Amino acid sequence: SSDSNTLGARRSFMSVSPSSGFVFTQHSRPVDDLRRSRSAGKASWLSTRTTSPSRTSAHVPSSHSAALTLPPSSVPALAPLPPPPPPPPLPPSPLLLLPTCSSSSAAMSDLDAHIETLKQCKIIPEDEVKTLCEKAKEILMEEQNVHHVAIPATVVGDIHGQFYDLLELFDVGGQVPSVNYVFMGDFVDRGYYSVETFLLLLALKVRYPKRVTLIRGNHESRQITQVYGFYDECLRKYGSVNVWRYCTEIFDYLSLSSLIENKIFCVHGGLSPSINTLDQIRVIDRKQEVPHDGAMCDLMWSDPDDDIQGWGISARGAGYVFGPDIADQFLYANHLELIARSHQLAMEGYKYFFGQLLVTVWSAPNYCYRCGNVAAILTINVDGVIDFSVFEPRPTHLRKVPDFSTRMPDYFL
Repeated sequence: SSDSNTLGARRSFMSVSPSSGFVFTQHSRPVDDLRRSRSAGKASWLSTRTTSPSRTSAHVPSSHSAALTLPPSSVPALAPLPPPPPPPPLPPSPLLLLPTCSSSSAAMSDLDAHIETLKQCKIIPEDEVKTLCEKAKEILMEEQNVHHVAIPATVVGDIHGQFYDLLELFDVGGQVPSVNYVFMGDFVDRGYYSVETFLLLLALKVRYPKRVTLIRGNHESRQITQVYGFYDECLRKYGSVNVWRYCTEIFDYLSLSSLIENKIFCVHGGLSPSINTLDQIRVIDRKQEVPHDGAMCDLMWSDPDDDIQGWGISARGAGYVFGPDIADQFLYANHLELIARSHQLAMEGYKYFFGQLLVTVWSAPNYCYRCGNVAAILTINVDGVIDFSVFEPRPTHLRKVPDFSTRMPDYFL
């Protein structure tokens, strides 16, 4: 927006506290808009009209009203009718097809056992992975491209297969289901434990579907995972690519974005010149491999740039870079307060752009086990106040590393 007063009014609800460096940032006041409830009365009417066709009886003249009779010998004898066939058997009662309480509880018990196994950084059998993915698909296919989330909520950036740092994240931010998590993609690739990381998050999603939101990142792709590690890891740990295939099918069902309390827009990458409103995101057919260009591609690949206005060409070769005017126009058009995204390494765990219109959240500490950065998660409490929790890698005595007797590919670029 070119109106500096309007832009200033929207930016004034957030302030950075310099007292402790980069550790915490929060609003100067609660965002009352996040608490506002909307209700609208709805009425429906059901009108039923039954019509009967009119029946008219033609008058038969008396000269034609006499019945026609035949001689008895001319009336043929009627053969007896065969007995009617027996009725087909009734289908089973629908009640018999529903899972019983015991079977449902057994399934939950199995799922809890899988979660505990995965939390120990151990893989689960291939057939159990297939079953888990089938259950996850049933849940994810019901979610929209813009998945709505209520506060309080915790927003998480890239993880990239750093499993033990994910456990550290849960220790810092809280365990599921006590915390409502929004993960903004890039669960796999480059880290040592992409299989365990993604399967744990998927199992938590199936077990607590209302408490875990999974957004698709640019690495949730068949093409990218064949280059940056996930494909090779599945092949090495399972002896086949079946688990990779099951997981990449799930990628197609992940939501493209999330909307927290109708005020904070969460997406992996950034904005798109093809998208001005959230409704344009809602109509995208997301059940496909990430395309090389277009709106869906831009949401996962684009980046903010403080030094430009409008749109620019991205050095990544996909998506765009965009300036503060683009972010401001998108927020204004959709009545939003903040864009939260990941996709770029932030050495301090998070980084604001455009006068706090947009924030990058990064949740993989010491990225690729060499970058030396800290990580962060963004939290929004029940009063709509935003702040950040910054954390470091899992201590060495609480983590393990793979066997390096055979050379590990270097996926860091």
